[in-house]
Amino acid sequence: MRDAKRNLMSLAAVVFLVVAFAGRVPQSISAPLPAPAAGSDLAGSIESAVVARACELIRQGRFDVAGELAKRAYAGSEGQLTGAPRQLVQILDEYEEIDRRRRLAREEAYTEALAELEKLKSEQAEDVNDVNDVNDLTEALAVIAKTGEFADSEQKVRLMSDAFVEETVRKAIDKAAEFEVRAKWLDAYTNCYYWLQAIDPNNEGYSDYADHLLDKATLAMAFEDSPCETSSERFAGVKKEMFTRAVDFLDTRYVTLVDYDKMGAEALKRCELLAEVLSSSARFADASQSGESSSSIVVEGILDSQKVAVWSAALAELKSEVKEASEGSGAFGRKDFLRIFEKVLTLNKLTVGLPETVLVSQFAEAALSALDPYTVIIWPKQIQDFEQMMTNEFMGIGIEISKRKGLLTVSSLLLDTPAFHSALDAGDIIEAVEGLETKDMSLSCAAKKIKGRAGTKVNLRVRRVSEDKSIPDKVFDITITRDRITVPTVRGWQRTTSGKWLHMVDEKNKIGFVRLTSFSGDTAPGLEQVLDDLESQGLRGLILDLRWNTGGLLDSAVDVADKFVDEGVIVKRKPGFGRAPIYDYESAHSRGTHPNYPVVILINGSSASASEIVAGALADEKYERATLVGTRTHGKGSVQGITGYLRDRAQLKYTMAYYHLPSGQRVESKKAMKEQGRTDWGVAPD
Repeated sequence: MRDAKRNLMSLAAVVFLVVAFAGRVPQSISAPLPAPAAGSDLAGSIESAVVARACELIRQGRFDVAGELAKRAYAGSEGQLTGAPRQLVQILDEYEEIDRRRRLAREEAYTEALAELEKLKSEQAEDVNDVNDVNDLTEALAVIAKTGEFADSEQKVRLMSDAFVEETVRKAIDKAAEFEVRAKWLDAYTNCYYWLQAIDPNNEGYSDYADHLLDKATLAMAFEDSPCETSSERFAGVKKEMFTRAVDFLDTRYVTLVDYDKMGAEALKRCELLAEVLSSSARFADASQSGESSSSIVVEGILDSQKVAVWSAALAELKSEVKEASEGSGAFGRKDFLRIFEKVLTLNKLTVGLPETVLVSQFAEAALSALDPYTVIIWPKQIQDFEQMMTNEFMGIGIEISKRKGLLTVSSLLLDTPAFHSALDAGDIIEAVEGLETKDMSLSCAAKKIKGRAGTKVNLRVRRVSEDKSIPDKVFDITITRDRITVPTVRGWQRTTSGKWLHMVDEKNKIGFVRLTSFSGDTAPGLEQVLDDLESQGLRGLILDLRWNTGGLLDSAVDVADKFVDEGVIVKRKPGFGRAPIYDYESAHSRGTHPNYPVVILINGSSASASEIVAGALADEKYERATLVGTRTHGKGSVQGITGYLRDRAQLKYTMAYYHLPSGQRVESKKAMKEQGRTDWGVAPD
């Protein structure tokens, strides 16, 4: 009987997660779960077999099959059902109703989007809307993407073969090409290829070209001054010795043999792109004519076509040299790579004359990206932001901000912070910080402007949009004193008016809900407090939400998993090349283990690193402590270390090991699996 009740409790939690995934939260999942009757035993009975099989089907995501099984088994006797069978039917009936509402909502959303698309078609026919105009084009692309989002497979085929849609897509491709000729790469991405990817996410041509545009736009923006820093300040403190020491360190400490020819190829490719972006950028061309520049970096040689040609030709020769060496009998090693690096620095001085700090930074970034996305140099200018990210602590006012339609918006207020105790509210638009307009300010720049030393003040101009269009928006100035802020990583499903998180999402069934946003030093202690509180209320099942949790500290992840496993390995790390191939183990401890109630973990493609360790360990076949619901995780699969070997306040974050789950299987990297044409990266849901 205990196993049947445990299965039903897990089932109730899974059904809740289906609702939570759709963004809807019911008042109750099902009827209250009764306590097991003393001495009862359903083992071997038909009822027990039906319940067990239905629960297994639910775990496989086969809700419809489970429903059919229950209907056949209990046909004609629904009114006489009691105990576990009755509860099973109630839960499946509720899921069926939830699914019906979801399908109805999708159909309504599709009909609404399709009507909007038809309106655009008629406006174009009447010359009211012109998809040749970039604003009208972007609007049309957005409506097409929205329609496709809610379309089923047959509707999607009809949508993509529609003449208006085909014409709009073609014009978007043409418009992007026009933008690129004018060195407006960001416009080409935001107005065209962002939406083309949304319309057809499986089109590799769209995704590859979008990456190409973003690479160029990112390079161009690196040379623009912002309200937060000049482009010269951005590269301050960068030294070539930092990169050479990083290469020396990685030669024996990286997780695998370093692929120097691949590093060289990527670095030289970036150097070529640098010259192309800077020489074709309208910002630099305009500056040479007007005498005004949006960049404090002066690169006179980049405007000399002859010098650019020499630079490009020499880079092509170096690329050939790297390719020939890698394909020949002799290996292309560390010394060969560093020799190429020195040649590029010398070539730069003789031709285009990029500031060495800029060239070193870009060369290093591209070279290390060839290894993996997580091995990077943290330059002196970036150290403070990096440390704040790792500790979840900073000096500021305690708000989370986002850009909505280009407007700097307060997403939420952190509890018991200066912002929480001020007149500021979620949804407010911050129009200016210290008199500087935020409309064209990047999110990171705005955050830097709002942050500052504890005890100092920051002045904000705020707009509160009126819900009643007949009443004008409220615009006001507010001054807030900064303080030390710790970002909470443990959250609930809803907040009270006083700002307190609620964690018991289903009072009748006593199902708790905890969302972890990252893994910091405070995460495990914070979770412990919540679990103790929930258990004092009679917790009978837990939902742990790790969606969009990109990771954090390994020790924190181990401490979280340790709360649900009383003994055994949580994660194994296989060290890198150059060290003894002996696994490092992180194990569970019996002290502090919480009761064995069902746990369901929500995961998605943004659950990475430490999230994958927790989800993978608890769902591992060795323990089967949790059921995973959602989509396959990000697929990071590696552990990073940090070293100050580079000196002068620079640090190197590098991949030092791969991690393996308790049963021994490795969590595969998404990048590596995609290169092999495979899709089995990360941790898969149950």
